[in-house]
Amino acid sequence: MSKIPMAKSTTARLIDEFRRGWQGDFHPPLLLSIGFAILCLALGTLGRWGLSHIRPDVFFTPYFPAVMIVTVFSGVRIGILTAAAAGALGVIINFGDTATDSARIVLLLIFWAVCAVAIWGVEHYRSIAAQQHEISKRLIQEEEYRKLVVDELQHRLKNKLSVMHAVLHQVLHDQPEVWATIDHRIRALSATDDLIARVDGRGCDIRDLLRSELGPYGHVRFNLNGDALFLPDKLAVSLALMLHELATNAGKYGAFSSAKGFLQVSWTVDDDRLTIVWDETEGPPVETIGKPGFGTKLLNSALLAFHGKTEISFLKSGIHCTMQCRIPPG
Repeated sequence: MSKIPMAKSTTARLIDEFRRGWQGDFHPPLLLSIGFAILCLALGTLGRWGLSHIRPDVFFTPYFPAVMIVTVFSGVRIGILTAAAAGALGVIINFGDTATDSARIVLLLIFWAVCAVAIWGVEHYRSIAAQQHEISKRLIQEEEYRKLVVDELQHRLKNKLSVMHAVLHQVLHDQPEVWATIDHRIRALSATDDLIARVDGRGCDIRDLLRSELGPYGHVRFNLNGDALFLPDKLAVSLALMLHELATNAGKYGAFSSAKGFLQVSWTVDDDRLTIVWDETEGPPVETIGKPGFGTKLLNSALLAFHGKTEISFLKSGIHCTMQCRIPPG
């Protein structure tokens, strides 16, 4: 009972080593390579013997698969030795009464020429595959490092927010009304950071994203209008960054900086195209428009990866922003 799984394990290991050899990621030991080459040549000779009953003048063709397979598994050097040995076997071993003549020598030279081209092609592919594998490995390592850095930054940001929360609580312990107003806003900001951290990998509902981002400014200061929509992770992160930028701007200069300011956010989906409209009213008038900063560049570029665009208008009543993009498959 235990021999069957062991045989399967050995076969699976050999198949995996052959696949890794084809990809240029495995270099078998010399003895294993030589043994594998001898086995392939023996099988080629057996195939040649079988063909000799039909065509006794087939000398080298059955060895060509052996040369290819050995080159894939063991590399160019063993492949060249296998081609040389195959040519020698084709000349020395006779099945039938055919004798070695000039025609066979010409066929030998053609066989070696074809093997040389095949070996070069296999080795060229192996080198390209090895480079691609190395690049993929490096990208995976860089992605793991990026995730580690992001997790560390999120951890530090959360700790700083907790420290700010504690400091403000100590300073305002004798002003409960002021503290109550600040406390829920700080907690809402922390919830937004947690939501964005969870979004990276799973996605979230657009309404939850908007409420988390806009909640610190007061739920009576904005209105959300749209059907339930789950955003895939990458799109959710991009929109979270954009909405955070718009909300921050509204808190500093726009609708949320005015006592009567109000925000209307609506979204619609047509096929796989998402349209989000951000419309501020009753905010302070926009006197001057400065040079585009990081926020403006972010708004203009964040949706390009989703075949989207952003249009921003600075109206007297406040900022009017339209975001359009394609929703990628979840």
